[in-house]
Amino acid sequence: MNQQGYVQVYTGNGKGKTTAALGLALRAVCAGKKVFMGQFIKGMAYSELKAPQWMPNFTIEQYGRDCFIKNDPTKEDIAIAAAGLQNARAILLSGQYDLFILDEINVALYYKLFSEEEVLSLIREKPSHTELVLTGRYAPASIMDVADLVTEMKEIKHYYQQGVAARTGIEK
Repeated sequence: MNQQGYVQVYTGNGKGKTTAALGLALRAVCAGKKVFMGQFIKGMAYSELKAPQWMPNFTIEQYGRDCFIKNDPTKEDIAIAAAGLQNARAILLSGQYDLFILDEINVALYYKLFSEEEVLSLIREKPSHTELVLTGRYAPASIMDVADLVTEMKEIKHYYQQGVAARTGIEK
């Protein structure tokens, strides 16, 4: 008998949302569970893209080109995100994964790459055994309201403010 899967949201301006989701993925894989991670907005070569080489039952896909956070998304960014959401939806509804992570989906919503209703529909239709994790800053109230767990990462101090660039294996 499968156990109940819940909806988790990791949001806020502090570091660690994706990292927390990846930690949960590691724990799930080590418990024999199947994990899927879809990354919105991201298209760069993050270190976690190599994880399937070492972690059986872990799949990761990116639904972005480059990080456009300092600019407006292009029509191509919107199209890639929308196609990614449809792909992720089909994979989620297949029921083959125990843990399903939609990384930076809240940021995608903030930039209106797709609608809140599309994501709420996906949440409503998820298989009952699947744990669903939604990460990213700016989680809308509608998503937090339906979630079973919401964690806000709050930045107190960050070395980025002293000019430290993202480091391979730590931030990327």
